Formats: sequence, C-alpha cells, structure tokens
Amino acid sequence: MMPTDRVSQFLQDLRLLDPDRHELVQTLRAMVLGLSPAVTEEIKYGGILFSAGQPFCGVFSYAKHVSLEFGAGAALPDEYRVLEGAGKLRRHIKMSCSSDIAAKHVAEYLKLALNKASTAHVS
Repeated sequence: MMPTDRVSQFLQDLRLLDPDRHELVQTLRAMVLGLSPAVTEEIKYGGILFSAGQPFCGVFSYAKHVSLEFGAGAALPDEYRVLEGAGKLRRHIKMSCSSDIAAKHVAEYLKLALNKASTAHVS
C-alpha cells in the first residue's frame, strides 16, 4: 500500500528529525500493514492511526521513545505484562530501540488488537 501524502510527509519529517525513531516507526508500520490487506493508515492525533473497519492501534513518536497505542488496550490480554497505562480503555507499549519490538512481543499484541477490532466490527 502506498502511503498517503500526509503519511509520507510525517515519515519524511521524522526521518530528518531523528533517524533512529524513524526506523522504529517504519518497522512498526510495516508490521501493522502486514497484518491484513484490510489495514489502512492515516495521520491523526499527531501519529499514524491504523484501522481495519475501525481503528485498532496507532504509532506515535515522542522525544525519547515510540509508543504503540491501543484504543481498546484495556480489553486485551496482557500475558507478557508490557501494556502500560491505567485509563479506562487505552494501553500502550513504549519502545526506544528496535530490539524492544521482539522483547515486548509486539507482533502478538498487534494480532490481538486487530482480531478484537475485527470481531467488534462484525457484531
């Protein structure tokens, strides 16, 4: 899938600002888009929001880390105890380097979030 102009501009700006965070965002973005051909992306709330019928996660870059955020993260099983946040709905996983992706089992949480969004969308 070709990124939209807004996504391309966001990524270009991030690459110029911080190449390491850009690489981490690009890796996460590829993982999310690789989950299903139904996944779409848009720039929203200052990051990249991903949807498959309905939004299920977002990737946000901060000064010292990248955050993978789940709008319905409180409803996800947290087998590896990596989800952060105490709000009613949202949870996130903070990453500062690409090795955090495997260490924090990001692929599994992405699949859980997509499945939850897909089943919620059907019912």
